[in-house]
Amino acid sequence: YTILSKVHSDRNVYPSAGVLFVHVLEREYFKGEFPPYPKPGEISNDPITFNTNLMGYPDRPGWLRYIQRTPYSDGVLYGSPTVENVGKPTIIEITAYNRRTFETARHNLIINIMSAEDFPLPYQAEFFIRNMNVEEMLASEVLGDFLGAVKNVWQPERLNAINITSALDRGGRVPLPINDMKEGVYVMVGADVPFSSCLREVENPQNQLRCSQEMEPVITCDKKFRTQFHIDWCKISLVDNTKQVSTFQEVIRGEGILPDGGEYKPPSDTLKSRDYYSDFLITLSVPSAIALVLFLILAYIMCCRREGVEKRNMQTPDIQLVHHSAIQKSTKELRDMSKNREIAWPLSTLPVFHPVTGEIVPALHTDSYDNTSMPLMQTQQ
Repeated sequence: YTILSKVHSDRNVYPSAGVLFVHVLEREYFKGEFPPYPKPGEISNDPITFNTNLMGYPDRPGWLRYIQRTPYSDGVLYGSPTVENVGKPTIIEITAYNRRTFETARHNLIINIMSAEDFPLPYQAEFFIRNMNVEEMLASEVLGDFLGAVKNVWQPERLNAINITSALDRGGRVPLPINDMKEGVYVMVGADVPFSSCLREVENPQNQLRCSQEMEPVITCDKKFRTQFHIDWCKISLVDNTKQVSTFQEVIRGEGILPDGGEYKPPSDTLKSRDYYSDFLITLSVPSAIALVLFLILAYIMCCRREGVEKRNMQTPDIQLVHHSAIQKSTKELRDMSKNREIAWPLSTLPVFHPVTGEIVPALHTDSYDNTSMPLMQTQQ
């Protein structure tokens, strides 16, 4: 049901279309590609990362995915080949990077996709396992245990693992790093017999109601998975391709189906081109003219309608102008006199002695004391 292979130089693999393909990039193999620079007697554990891409392209094919958690773990290529690529060799360039010595090593993986017999399997079920990460599920022994549990519940003659997808690729969130929480993984399997009664229990109205209330549904065969796999039965998907195919064949052309309109006919090249110069001038001239008129009106109001000082004086009575001028002259003379006078400071501003300590207490005024605020007449003797 799955193809496992180790990394080799220019290795040829032959996966089947629609069947899960897993290829492990082992760090131990690539360690021999890099010189052992550590001292004699020391074990080299260099961090190694991998880069995989389709030859001549920057990324991998759409059906092929790659995962490596840390530079100290193996990388895994996995995916489900498509029928469109059957018979076409796919060359994957694998580049290993030694993060300590910055050296690289390159190998080619030639994937020859073969057509699977009796594929696709008509009955497909997708399970969501909450306590697994994708690299853990890709291990052959773990995937074998899961398929064994499914086979025990489903009882099919043929059972294949079709695809494995991380919950993060389906819009899931990264789990909190507490209690060894997992991100979850979707596993799709296919069989040649209808779904068992246990799997059909998810479609019961009672279980559907419990799922809508975010409660665990009651599944009789859940205990066969619970020992190792925690399955979210509310997210299970059951697909019966036999019903879909029969429904498609029964479609009859009639009302509700658009008639064939023929081939698309683009417009001819003889269409006359339109001149947008006049539209451009109108678009600029009209707002500019309105702005100019408003500017002239505002300039006339601000400049031509201004009364000025002379007109104000002409409309003011002479006696009021005389009083105003006299007040200004008197104010100016008083200010000049206050600046030029020299008189003694008031007694309240002179230094005095503290009655207890005998220390000299500074004057109340400061250096920036404004002498213009002093009284015109000295009231102290």
